[in-house]
Amino acid sequence: MRTIRHAVLAAVVALVAMLSLAVPASAVTGGEPDGNKHPNVGLILFYQPDGRFRCSATLISPTLVLTAAHCTQGTLGKTLVTFTSVIAEQPPAPFPAAADPSKGYTAKELANAGYLSGTAYTHPEYSDFTDKNNWNDVGVIVLDNPVSGITPAKIAPARYLDQYKQPLLNKTIFTFVGYGTEVRKPDGGPQKPQPMSYPMLRRFAESQGQKLTDQILQANGNPNDTHGTGGTCFGDSGGPGFLNGYVVTVTSYGYTDNCRYLGGYQRVEIPGVQKWLATFA
Repeated sequence: MRTIRHAVLAAVVALVAMLSLAVPASAVTGGEPDGNKHPNVGLILFYQPDGRFRCSATLISPTLVLTAAHCTQGTLGKTLVTFTSVIAEQPPAPFPAAADPSKGYTAKELANAGYLSGTAYTHPEYSDFTDKNNWNDVGVIVLDNPVSGITPAKIAPARYLDQYKQPLLNKTIFTFVGYGTEVRKPDGGPQKPQPMSYPMLRRFAESQGQKLTDQILQANGNPNDTHGTGGTCFGDSGGPGFLNGYVVTVTSYGYTDNCRYLGGYQRVEIPGVQKWLATFA
């Protein structure tokens, strides 16, 4: 699995957040710990032929979790799902290893470890970052057992974001949620801000809208911007973008390796996505 994909927007580097847990991974840049503000946003963990990876996701029904296609394509076995807000303050992460990584997790392994399990599905028209007009970076996890005690998030009505085209878009603030850590100065060594692996927890940040296409929302993720508090980075892929209480996007890609510029977000209120999600109802 490539951890960096090249999108087709002016040779943009698609910063895919399926980083191995053994490699530094970051998430929301700036922002703040989420606590219990978004209890329906979870972390997913899964095996692919070249390792174990994690992404963020959102519960949208008791048995359905929404994420990005690049977080579901090629999954081996079952996907681990957890809605715990704080995973680990310090390493190691508490997640179990699969008995046979070449086959991925089994439902029994995850149940014995106290985690939810589910099966990954990828949007059938996902272009793997090759067609900006048909991005479709959307996937789902169908849970083996329904979730109780957590209210699912609501997907926005069809074409909801169309009403936020420019100049209104630049005045609109979106809330992005995901797991990992902020880009910050390390505890020791060179003090240049960089992606840090721990603490591993759910965070949120607010970003100003910048561009809207039929498939993608772009937002300004600079934490120094006066109109927002930060943006998304590695580890946030598949996590939700909220507006007015609705899920309007999932995190798809970024432009820089320090995650302090624009972020790209797959729209989920477009017909091609909503019709596909309805097949899981």
